[in-house]
Amino acid sequence: MNHQENATAWSGFILVAFAEAHKFYPLIFVILLCLYLITLTTNMLIILIVKSDPIFNSPMYFFLMNLACLEACYMTVVIPKLLENLIMKPTVISFVGCAIQMFFFLFFGVAECFLLATMAIDRYIAICHPLRYSVIMNRNACLKMVTGPYICGTAVGLVHTTVIFSRPFCDVVINHFFCEIQPLLELLCGETSLAEIQVIGVAMLAVMVPFLMILLSYTGIILTVVGMPSKESKWKAFSTCSSHLIVVILFYGTVCSTYLKPKSNYSPVLDNILSFSYTVVTPLLNPIIYSIRNKEIKGALRNLWNKRISL
Repeated sequence: MNHQENATAWSGFILVAFAEAHKFYPLIFVILLCLYLITLTTNMLIILIVKSDPIFNSPMYFFLMNLACLEACYMTVVIPKLLENLIMKPTVISFVGCAIQMFFFLFFGVAECFLLATMAIDRYIAICHPLRYSVIMNRNACLKMVTGPYICGTAVGLVHTTVIFSRPFCDVVINHFFCEIQPLLELLCGETSLAEIQVIGVAMLAVMVPFLMILLSYTGIILTVVGMPSKESKWKAFSTCSSHLIVVILFYGTVCSTYLKPKSNYSPVLDNILSFSYTVVTPLLNPIIYSIRNKEIKGALRNLWNKRISL
């Protein structure tokens, strides 16, 4: 039975990424499972710390808690299915399951793009308008600023999923480890240039709009920091932004390399590597970056560890 007949019998797509490394599947499974558990644990720890300690009752940590939640969900959309495919044959995902996976992957990914922009705006207000910060960033404003990214994520996820799954597929073999846009575009029948333009257009809005918001926010921050009188003030202002800036560079670098390019430049091997980077590596590094560069979180982690030892 060939791939297409096999997938038809199972009513789904066949995921064939990493097929050449099938001898190492047990090792890949163990490593990936460990990374997944570590990522979930670190992100859940940040959520627990922010929720349990009154010292973190500020907009910055409220947004950080939402980012940790998004990272955990973002990774969970992809990794459990990948782990299943590493130990079970055939590596099939149903058509409905593929559409659901694609929607939620886009939902959490786009929501993270806009949440990072929200965090940049929060840092801009904190540094450039410190006396008005508590008034501008009140609880109601914070809730609205968090709701916006989820609305944008829902819209983009629906648009992309509808564009892709409203067209017939000429093949069912996905050269990828999950249902992502570029590999699925490769499988569409007939002329796909219109679908490709729609995908790139929506991706540009979803990626470039928050990126421009971040760029404008940091331009204002840099101008304000440069005008500060003392080196101590400059260093303090910079230290509150450094973690966020590192996370933005990691996330946007890989996402832009994947989505803001035409289908003609699609490379399965490179795309697999980039996708692995922002689905596994980035969610793992983000909480570590914030923990290492934040004294309050490091202190809370030490207290939590000391309490655990004493118990």
